[in-house]
Amino acid sequence: MKILFLTTAHNGLSQRAALELREHGHTVEIQLATSDGAMEAAVAQVRPDLIIAPFLKKAVPAAIWQKHRVLIVHPGIKGDRGPSSLDWAIMDEWQQWGVTILQAAQGMDAGDIWASLTFPMRAVSKSTLYRHEVTQAAVQGLLEAVEKFASGTFIPEPLDYTSPLVKGRLHRPVKTSDRCLNWEDTTANILKRIRAADSTPGVLDTILGERYRLFGAHEERELSGPAGELLATRNGAICRATGDGAVWITHLKREAGGIKLPATLVLGDQLMGVAESSYDPFSPNHSCPGFRDIWYEEAEGVGYLHFDFYNGAMSTEQCQRLQQVLVRAKLRSTKVLVLMGGHDIWSNGIHLNVIEQARSPAQESWENINAMNDLVREIILTDTKLVIAGMQGNAGAGGAILALAADKVYARNGIVLNPHYKKMGGLYGSEYWTYLLPRRVGKKKALKLTEGCQPLSTARAKAIGFLDNAFGDSVADFQYLLRQKAAALAISLYYDSMLEQKRKERLADELACPLEKYREEELRQMQLNFFGEDPSYHLARFHFVHKISCAQQPSPEALAKYPSAHKELQQLV
Repeated sequence: MKILFLTTAHNGLSQRAALELREHGHTVEIQLATSDGAMEAAVAQVRPDLIIAPFLKKAVPAAIWQKHRVLIVHPGIKGDRGPSSLDWAIMDEWQQWGVTILQAAQGMDAGDIWASLTFPMRAVSKSTLYRHEVTQAAVQGLLEAVEKFASGTFIPEPLDYTSPLVKGRLHRPVKTSDRCLNWEDTTANILKRIRAADSTPGVLDTILGERYRLFGAHEERELSGPAGELLATRNGAICRATGDGAVWITHLKREAGGIKLPATLVLGDQLMGVAESSYDPFSPNHSCPGFRDIWYEEAEGVGYLHFDFYNGAMSTEQCQRLQQVLVRAKLRSTKVLVLMGGHDIWSNGIHLNVIEQARSPAQESWENINAMNDLVREIILTDTKLVIAGMQGNAGAGGAILALAADKVYARNGIVLNPHYKKMGGLYGSEYWTYLLPRRVGKKKALKLTEGCQPLSTARAKAIGFLDNAFGDSVADFQYLLRQKAAALAISLYYDSMLEQKRKERLADELACPLEKYREEELRQMQLNFFGEDPSYHLARFHFVHKISCAQQPSPEALAKYPSAHKELQQLV
C-alpha cells in the first residue's frame, strides 16, 4: 500500500513508524507540513492509498481529508481532544494514558477511532513518555489501523462521550499561568509542572531577576534551604530550594530569543558564590541522590557505565569527564564493561547548542570533536576486558558511531539509528567512523549509510551487521536481558580466547592502517567544515539549534562569527 506521511517534523516517532510500515511491505513517502499548499501538492503527486499524520501541529486541510482517508496519531486516550494532551495528563496526575489513532474530521480530534491503546503513567518528563510509551503505543496502533484499513471491511468507532469507556474530554491549550511555579510549593508539584513542559515549551520562571524557561528537573533529597534560593551547581545544573526540599534544573533558555543550554552556562558569573556539589560516579546509587549524568555500577563481574546526557548531546566538557570515568572503569577488576548511554537517547554526538553559543563556534566544534575522538579511542584501545554497547534509546551521528567502538553492540527493539552526518551542512564526521563503520558493515554499506542519510531500524541494523542483536520492547526488559548476557559473557568458558582474539584483530588492524591515520583524514575534512570558506555547516547548525526554517537567515551578529572561521584555521595549524 502507498502511504503518505504529513508531519510537522520527521521526529523519532515518525521515523520509527515509517520504518515499521516499510518493513511490513508498504511504501511510505514523507511530506513536511510546511503549509497547506505543500501538503495538498504532495497528495496530488503521491496519490496515496492512505495518509497518516504521525506528528502534526496544524489541521489537515479539508481539501485533503474530505477526499482521502487521513489517520491522525493523537497522544491521548479515547475522547481526549485538543492540544497539550501529555502536558495535561502529567499535571492532572492521570494513572493511565494512551494513544488514539483517529480519522481526520471537521472537529479537532473528533473523528472516528481506528485504534486505541493505553499504558500506565510514570513520574517522568513529557519527552521521556513520548519517546517510550507514546511511541510504542503509536506504532502498534498504526500497524493495527493500517491492517484494518487494508481489509476494506473495518468500520471505525464513532466518538461517543456517553460510553463509560470514553474517559477523555476536550481541553484547552495549557497556558503559561497553568505552569506557574511557586517555590514555596512541594518538590513533587514543582517537578510535575516542569516535567509536563519538557522538552517544549519549558516552564517560564524568574531566576536572579531574569526570565528563563526551565528544563530537565530532578529531585534532590538532601540539600535544602529557603524556598527559591540557589543552593548548588553540579555539572551544568543548578539546585533550587522548594517548600520541602530542592530540585535540580539542568537546562535554561532565555525568554527573549535564547537557546536551550546547560543552566550554569546561561547564568555564568551570576552564580559566583554558589557552591559546586560534586559526587563520585563510582559511589553507590543511594549515596548520591539527585542529579547525575555519569555514574558507574558493578554486578557479577560486570561494570555498567551510564552517561545520560540531556537529548543525547555531548559537549567537550562532558566528553572529557566521561573519558576520565571510563579510564577509572577500565582499571576495575571486571571482565566486561557495558556502556549504557542514556535512558532516552544513547547519544547524538557533539553538542550543537553549546557550540552555537560559543564565541568561536568553529573552535568549539574542533575541541568538541577531538574530545569525542579521544573518548572513542579510549574504548577501541580497551584490551583488558570485553566491551558491550547497550543502546537503550535512539542514536544519531557520532553518537551512533560511538557504540561501534565496543566489541558487542546490542540495542532495544525499535530504537532508531541515524549513523550519518551530512545533513548538518555537509559535515564529514569523525569518531573514527571510517574505521568502525566499514569494519562492521563493509565499505559499500558504510558509504550508503553515510551518503543516504536515512534512518535505520534495529531489524535492518542487525541484518547488515551494525548491531549484534536487538531485544526487549521496553527499557526495563532490555536492561534485564542485557545484564543476563553481560553476566554470562563474564563467566563464559570462551572469555579468554575471545579477549585474545580481540587483541590480535586490533593489532592486525593497526598494522594494516594505524588508528591515527583514520583520525587524521577525518579531521582534515572536518577542518574544512569548521574553518573553511563554505559556511554550510555553521548555517545548518544555526537553523537546527534555533529551530527555524532554512529560509530564515541568521542575524548579522550570528553571521559575523562564521566568515572569520577560515582565518582561525591558519592560527590553529
